[in-house]
Amino acid sequence: MITLRPAGERGHSDQGWLQSYHSFSFAEYSDPNHRGVSNLRVLNDDRVQPGQGFARHGHRDMEIVSVVLSGALEHQDSLGNGSVIRPGDVQRMSAGTGVLHSEFNPSAAEPVHFLQIWLQPNRKGVAPAYTQKHFSEASRRGRWCLLVSPDGRDGSIATHQDALLYASLLESGEAVAHAPAADRQTYVHVARGKVLLNDQSLGDGDGARISAGEPVRIAGSEAAEVLLFDLP
Repeated sequence: MITLRPAGERGHSDQGWLQSYHSFSFAEYSDPNHRGVSNLRVLNDDRVQPGQGFARHGHRDMEIVSVVLSGALEHQDSLGNGSVIRPGDVQRMSAGTGVLHSEFNPSAAEPVHFLQIWLQPNRKGVAPAYTQKHFSEASRRGRWCLLVSPDGRDGSIATHQDALLYASLLESGEAVAHAPAADRQTYVHVARGKVLLNDQSLGDGDGARISAGEPVRIAGSEAAEVLLFDLP
């Protein structure tokens, strides 16, 4: 069974400098029917204007993954990390016992478009940690590339949760498939473009929850970037 999460039905926050769309309940947006899937708690689709960003703020006991789709995002945190992430880069911050960080668009002209993903950790009180890695277009083109896993397998980023996050870049006519275990469910998010998910049409910002054990086939209707979460 596939349950669609249309982009136009997501929560929306308009702060002028920030346009944020929430697939699940977040901050002032609360929807009892959309509070996450398994350990996936937040999936925010954010666009930040040039020279703007999130001032220094704190997190605790959460695995936070950022994926930049276009532009650049500058990160600073209380662990001493400072970096700029760009398309193809994936950043994971394990907030653990507590961390302060800020996120800004360093460009004077170009907006940044990125996805902010929160996974509930499998245990609390771990030491905060930061990881950043680049995944080339070639590694994602027409195939699934594993970005995040609980054990860092296949060159992915390790995180404190039993969640697998894959990404794929598809041209029109290209297709990828995923066969989850019988006790695992899938959530798909279309970051950009248009695809057919098991013959159902999805476009920019659309998502879908797929029942445990159900095979998934995604074909590009046009150039597209797709994320897939394999979850308990």
